[in-house]
Amino acid sequence: MASLDEFLEWIRCPVCGGNLARVDSSLLCEQGHTANVAKQGYVTLLGPKGGTHTADSKEMLAARYRVLAAGPFEPLGIALSKAISSVPIEKVQGPVVDIGTGTGQHLERALEDLPERLGLGFDNSKFAARMAARCHPRAAGAVVDVWEQLPLVDGSVAVVTDVFAPRNGEEIARVLGPGGVAITVTPGPGHLGELIERFGMISVDSEKERRLEEAMAPVGPALRSDRVEWKMDLFRSEVADVVAMGPSSGRLDREDLEERMAALPERTPVTGSVDLTVWISTE
Repeated sequence: MASLDEFLEWIRCPVCGGNLARVDSSLLCEQGHTANVAKQGYVTLLGPKGGTHTADSKEMLAARYRVLAAGPFEPLGIALSKAISSVPIEKVQGPVVDIGTGTGQHLERALEDLPERLGLGFDNSKFAARMAARCHPRAAGAVVDVWEQLPLVDGSVAVVTDVFAPRNGEEIARVLGPGGVAITVTPGPGHLGELIERFGMISVDSEKERRLEEAMAPVGPALRSDRVEWKMDLFRSEVADVVAMGPSSGRLDREDLEERMAALPERTPVTGSVDLTVWISTE
């Protein structure tokens, strides 16, 4: 876990945009606005309109951590590592910012791939910010409403990663430095297809590609886009975690969910499919 003091040149007050300084267990700006630093190491940087969106629960994040740690989504992780390692950012200053960081595992991988960088994990869940703060010695976590203005200096960031998270393209474009890159990962059309109907999960929007391009247009052109597809052979417990870790969690009542889980074989073949796109800032 990195000290928040190392990030003060990049982060700003979420209320007025002023500089922040460390004062005991808080960050304080010139106007007297206070950002509280939790004892677990993360800071809350919510603006006046922040905190109104639904946040991931501790249980959802625990399920996601187990799934990612167990390895069935490793092809996604490998593709993300290759993309991060190949981006031409040698002359771009600034940290890595992982938007919608969740468990911090993708931020951890990014920092392993970029050994000279610091990393910030942004999420509107305090439980996610806590996990991000502890995911790597060069990482810090913050509670941030990523739909609103990001509490960052203009042009201060080298890399933005966004894996299955909201995308505020105007803000991503604002905080990326010239030549900086954004890497988005979105579900492909067949992603988790074998589970969607059976467990009432949210299906992939047919307009996803168009909406992604519109959202990210302020950043700049797509450097490249790749579809990564793979097969998983999930144990029943892993299926339960996959259902529990995402936005479909809670759509079935507990009794109905248990009945559907009990009807599964011990192992279930499931498709993984994601689109990974690298966008380069031209500003």
